[in-house]
Amino acid sequence: MTTTRDELTAIVAPYDQTHVLQYWDELDASSRDQLAAQIRAVDLAELARLVGGDDQPTDYAEMARRATLPLAVSADGSGVPWSPAEARQRGEEALRAGEIAVILVAGGQGTRLGFDLPKGMFPIGPLSDRTLFQIFADRLIATGRRYDVAIPWYLMTSEATDAPTRAYFEEHGNFGLAADQVVIFKQGTMPAVDAQTGKLLLAEKDSLALSPDGHGGTLTALDRNGCLDRMQANGHRHLFYFQVDNPLVTLCDPEFIGHHLLSESEMTSQVIRKRYPSEKVGNVVEVDGRTHVIEYSDLPDQAAEMTDENGGLKLWAGSIAVHLFDVAFLDRERGSDSSLPFHRASKKVSYLNEAAQAVQPETPNATKFEKFIFDLLPAAERTIICEVEPGKAFAPVKNADGAEADTPALARQAIVDLHRSWLAQAGAAVDDGVKVEINANFALDPDELRARIAPELHVAADQYFDA
Repeated sequence: MTTTRDELTAIVAPYDQTHVLQYWDELDASSRDQLAAQIRAVDLAELARLVGGDDQPTDYAEMARRATLPLAVSADGSGVPWSPAEARQRGEEALRAGEIAVILVAGGQGTRLGFDLPKGMFPIGPLSDRTLFQIFADRLIATGRRYDVAIPWYLMTSEATDAPTRAYFEEHGNFGLAADQVVIFKQGTMPAVDAQTGKLLLAEKDSLALSPDGHGGTLTALDRNGCLDRMQANGHRHLFYFQVDNPLVTLCDPEFIGHHLLSESEMTSQVIRKRYPSEKVGNVVEVDGRTHVIEYSDLPDQAAEMTDENGGLKLWAGSIAVHLFDVAFLDRERGSDSSLPFHRASKKVSYLNEAAQAVQPETPNATKFEKFIFDLLPAAERTIICEVEPGKAFAPVKNADGAEADTPALARQAIVDLHRSWLAQAGAAVDDGVKVEINANFALDPDELRARIAPELHVAADQYFDA
């Protein structure tokens, strides 16, 4: 589609953004098409509202003052009138009926890990060196085999990770999953603006400074790429959501699914019990009958330190970015203008100045806009949160080795510790200091492992239990 400068000027001039066309005459046809497409993709009216700060800021201190805990299932199964066994049975029924689909948010690069590829390609298996993508694929295949169903895997990439992710899956034959079982699609982007003027920043003469629109952009991307319609047409009524950096995620855990269904929840979230008041996790709370997440940076110290009648933290539920959605709920909310608002972040953004020079700022110079998936919680008529033990379900890989937390070394050790405990439960003996790793295709849980290993197995050396 050929676009003229005059046509683009008519689009950007009402918002005082004509500077983005200053190099138009220098661009070839391909570069002009790229810039034109980017400009047309930006909702400039919405951007002007965001820059102008017309939305009302949230009073998190007041929200925290009124906060209580939502309906919650503790790790021991208490808190609801049904048992863990009943929840598991109900979840297994949904899995066998083919009602479950999975979405992985995989737009992040491994930059903080010193890894220049998509984070999903980071090797994390303590003995196998399997990547995060491989670990998830193995669990999905094993779960599908157990329940005799092909579970669809929707995989949301970003502009930076899309091409290498597609190539990686193609190279490895989708890791054994059927071609129509894996659906890869890109999330949207938002332009960065100068923090002082609100003007759009140029990354190059033919490109705006764009960045992913946040994990809250998942719903828009699912809608735009036809994924929600595909789920509904194929009878997938519930969507298991997780992010790429957690190799211990309890993917398609039937007990978690069962709690969601028995509570008739529209959006269910896994949480961990915070170890201390200021732990850097989102705080899941209920305010005025609606569930919210208050980011740790927004939670006042006084509220974080509140205790209950037993002396424990009143607001103890920390989000780990694992959710289960009713697809009907997502279908309802895809047309909403308010359920997923944009948040502002002050960032350092490289840009092209008026002299066409590339500038690498040393301090934050720009405002970025992104959405958070947990902002859907208040829109849900019914929610429930499910506590999981970190050692069984949460070992994020965010920082390079040497950092205090969330490192590859700590995640690998968490995998080893969990699988050592599985072997102990299955009746095996594992010598001190021995590393073990269990592929989900060998065993999904301690009960299946017990049936796969020799009685009174003794593991005296590092061992990878592969399919």
